[in-house]
Amino acid sequence: LGISKVLTQLLINRGIKNVEEAEKFLNASPDHLLDPYLFSDMQNAINLIKKAAKNKKRVMIFGDYDVDGLTALTLLKETLSKIGLETAHYIPHRIKEGYGLNKDTVHFARQKGVALLITVDCGTNNNEEIQELRRHNIDVIVTDHHEPVNHDVALCASAIINPKIKESRYKYRDLAGVGVAYKLCQAITGKKLLEDLDLVSLGTIADVVPLTGENRVMVKEGLIKLAHTKRPGLKALIETSRIKGKKITPSFVSFILGPRINASGRMDTAEIALNLLMSESDDEASKLARTIEMLNRQRQKIEEKILEEAHDLIDREINFKEHKIIVIAKENWHQGVLGIVASKLADKFYRPTIVISKMGTLCKGSGRSIKNFHLFQALLECKDFLKTFGGHSHAVGLIITSDNIEAFRNKINRLAKEKLLLEDLLPSLDIDTELSLSDLNLEIITEFEGLEPFGIGNPEPLFYTRNLKVRGEPQVLSRDTLKFWVTDGRITSAAI
Repeated sequence: LGISKVLTQLLINRGIKNVEEAEKFLNASPDHLLDPYLFSDMQNAINLIKKAAKNKKRVMIFGDYDVDGLTALTLLKETLSKIGLETAHYIPHRIKEGYGLNKDTVHFARQKGVALLITVDCGTNNNEEIQELRRHNIDVIVTDHHEPVNHDVALCASAIINPKIKESRYKYRDLAGVGVAYKLCQAITGKKLLEDLDLVSLGTIADVVPLTGENRVMVKEGLIKLAHTKRPGLKALIETSRIKGKKITPSFVSFILGPRINASGRMDTAEIALNLLMSESDDEASKLARTIEMLNRQRQKIEEKILEEAHDLIDREINFKEHKIIVIAKENWHQGVLGIVASKLADKFYRPTIVISKMGTLCKGSGRSIKNFHLFQALLECKDFLKTFGGHSHAVGLIITSDNIEAFRNKINRLAKEKLLLEDLLPSLDIDTELSLSDLNLEIITEFEGLEPFGIGNPEPLFYTRNLKVRGEPQVLSRDTLKFWVTDGRITSAAI
């Protein structure tokens, strides 16, 4: 391919083994998007949507309250509207209802005379609710990307589009919920819908799925679209977040835009964020973006307080010689921020972490994991102690009764002792290769930019250089920034 040995090594380190794969990776383009009809149930889903449109039946989209669910809901709602199908929607309240379909959904759908219900970013593990909807002659299309607890949903849903179910036949399994909804929208319209990749990139990055394969294509193209988005809501959000005019990177989505959209569902109702994403008026979008900014600040304060209390609990209750998994619980912790707190604790202590809020008998928890521990699989093995649970290898949600917390903590730690080695609990740096100072030049750094966008599955390259000596006096540039000069005896370079 006429690329350097260093870039070649970087590609090999990312699991790319031949010229064809490398060329696709470096030149990722919309031409590489897969045919949506590779999903075995896609034609069934399209037939049901066309039938509902033709017979003017009521259609409802059931979403999730996070960025992935909200972008998927916005995208599907807009696409169906373009073919003349106006839809109702339902987003469960994170704290009052929790994740996924519930009895209230069934009642709401029946009350509204819904003939077709489409889920986005959920539904794979809602067998009972789907069976109940079908009993009342309501067709159900599930679009989701979560791991199935069992495979019954494929039997009871009218159509299921999820790359992780064994019946799927789709060649790429790591799509986010919005990526799956996007494939449905492509099939509905028969178009690539490249203008909608701003939403797709936003939901995909925020849901922390690997930026490989089809996700890489959609995010690479989508970030360009996001920087020049025509959507008033996204423009207002970028402005209030103070990143207008900057190159939008996955980090901006992960740490600036995503948390703000999520703050709506964490602190209040996710409808605020949905209205922002769907807004067609600059004035309305501006007001909603300011509201979201306020909710985000509120979220940060609550999160800081819970984090402090969690550290106190860990100091008192967790014995790191015995506990390879941190499981902590306290009364009335705000359920909207448990996932963020779990994530920060997992990063700090480098242990899988589950944070539970005790609310009477039924308690809600959220968990985050580390590199070598499949947390969802562990919950499957502890399911006797849980009311419900769901998620991925690295992020889970659960509901548990208060009297089961201790037994659950013991069981999951017994599992961890069998599966986690001591070195798994030592944070490590994945270094790509060794470089000398003479290797660092503008040409090679420009070459590395061809690997963007960086994220899960495609980390930013990391190198090391040995035997350097500091030359001259270091300069303090700001509270957290030091500038100094280093030399290997031949070349001298600035270091920050």
